[in-house]
Amino acid sequence: MGDMANLFGTGRFAQPSGQLSGQEEATDEAQEAADEAAEEVRLRLAVDGGDVEAMSVLGAMLLRRGDFDGAESHLRAATAAGDRAAANNLGVLLHQRGYADEAAGWWRIAAVAGSAAAAHALGRHFRERGDEPAAEYWLCQSAEQGHVLGAYALADLLEHRGDDTGSERWMRAAAERGHREAAYRLARTLDRPAGQGGDDKAAARAADEAEQWYRQAAARGHRRGALHLGTILEKRGELKEAGRWYLTSAKDGEARAACALGFLLRDAGDTESAAVWWLRAAQDGDGNAANALGALHAERGETQTAERWYRAAMDAGDDNGAYNLGLLCAEQGRTTQAEQWYRRAAYAGHREASNALAILLLRAGDESGAEPWFSKAAEAGSVDAAFNLGILHAGRSEERAALRWYERAAAAGHTEAALQVGMARLRGGDEREAERFLRCAAGGGSAEAAYRLATVLDARRPPAPAHELGEPAQEKSECEEWYERAASQGHRRAQVRVGMLAAARGDVVEAARWYREAAEAGSRNGAFNLGLLLAREGSEPEAVVWWRRAADAGHGRAALRLALVCARRGELAEGQRWADLAVSLGPREVGERAARLRDALRQELSA
Repeated sequence: MGDMANLFGTGRFAQPSGQLSGQEEATDEAQEAADEAAEEVRLRLAVDGGDVEAMSVLGAMLLRRGDFDGAESHLRAATAAGDRAAANNLGVLLHQRGYADEAAGWWRIAAVAGSAAAAHALGRHFRERGDEPAAEYWLCQSAEQGHVLGAYALADLLEHRGDDTGSERWMRAAAERGHREAAYRLARTLDRPAGQGGDDKAAARAADEAEQWYRQAAARGHRRGALHLGTILEKRGELKEAGRWYLTSAKDGEARAACALGFLLRDAGDTESAAVWWLRAAQDGDGNAANALGALHAERGETQTAERWYRAAMDAGDDNGAYNLGLLCAEQGRTTQAEQWYRRAAYAGHREASNALAILLLRAGDESGAEPWFSKAAEAGSVDAAFNLGILHAGRSEERAALRWYERAAAAGHTEAALQVGMARLRGGDEREAERFLRCAAGGGSAEAAYRLATVLDARRPPAPAHELGEPAQEKSECEEWYERAASQGHRRAQVRVGMLAAARGDVVEAARWYREAAEAGSRNGAFNLGLLLAREGSEPEAVVWWRRAADAGHGRAALRLALVCARRGELAEGQRWADLAVSLGPREVGERAARLRDALRQELSA
């Protein structure tokens, strides 16, 4: 006979998931109860007539209902008549009553007779007892007959043994037959190679296939499958669909999905909804969500509530909780408590906490205490800590050690570290290597690196032909583009240089704009050059204002210009004063000219 009355692995124990109203559900339940009662009457009549199949089906019905005594007699009778489904279900009944060995005997009888479900049950029985060879044999019998649970159990056994090829084969077979956990685990298996590099095409194929299996698992109600599918979609920028899967997973109780949904909502500007999902996740023990709530309350100035959530994160095993508590205390000036929390997180291996602790100790003057924590953080992968170690060694004039740490930080993309390496290469005469690092730093947004790179490129340019103010502008060179990038970020020397290049091209308006911007930011060279430009354009009174500002800031040439203006105006005493200042400020050739002018003005005054 067939497995018409097989309960083990049929899914008939699962509850329906339809969205029905209370009245509709009650009506359906009543109808089902009436149908089942009618079916039971029919089966009992058939059993009284000696129908073996009816015995097996009635036994299965009573077993499902929990009437073990009523089920057992019918199942034993059907089994004695050779019904393999009854033998399997008799094994189920005995197993539930605690008679595992007797159950295994009936499963063996059913399995030998060809019951795939019994072979699966027998395989699990042997695995629970540690007899893996016997378990594999029976699970293989079940899987090869197309039993989905048998295929999944066999895949799990082979994975435990380290047989990745066999495990993937049977996991795939179970997934293809609709087993949602198999679909999820197959996706996880495919997802790992996809994230490990190697053959890019193979990795891309694995990633695509993993996504499809995640999607199948999620569609069948697997909450972790929905979580991972949401993560993939979010990384790809498909935020709307990612949010739908996060929501599905979160509603099924997956705290990580609720947390991820919160971050998605926050990024969309809906902080209030984000807080609702973070609260739900945090209450389910998600430390990341608790940290997010802490940060949200900290931003609002609700420090006590923030601290409570950071502690909750820490209690959930998230080391970020202790680190964030340290940050919160540091912001409030509670240095002792900050150090305490940083240490707790650092001892747990939190690299940024180690770096923060080292900075705290360094500011307190404990350099010897800070260095080991910088080293620990750097070795754990903290780019900032590697850079800070470079600063520490540079401060001791340990240039080689400093450069080693700068290079390490620069290799990880640290902009300021790349600048320091570029500067070191320039000092060492390795211009090509210097250019490479300066380009990295400039591309990362360092204004100083952009300026230094521009000076390197500028030095290689052939001399440009002379131009008069007002001539048509030439096309900008690469070095000028880098000067302009640095200038637009507020770099004063770059602003002066851009002004000089604009003046050389004959663009008076552009030159004046950059000189003025540099001068207003405090550049004495910018003020001096702006004065020259204004004087050349006939605006000497305004030029004097800027030269005065430059001279007061220590610019010798500006002081000499002021002395000459005063001499020409007949303001001899004032001119002598500016000439004296020019002599003291230099440089030498300016001092020599200023000294001659001063002596001439002194003679004129004494005449």
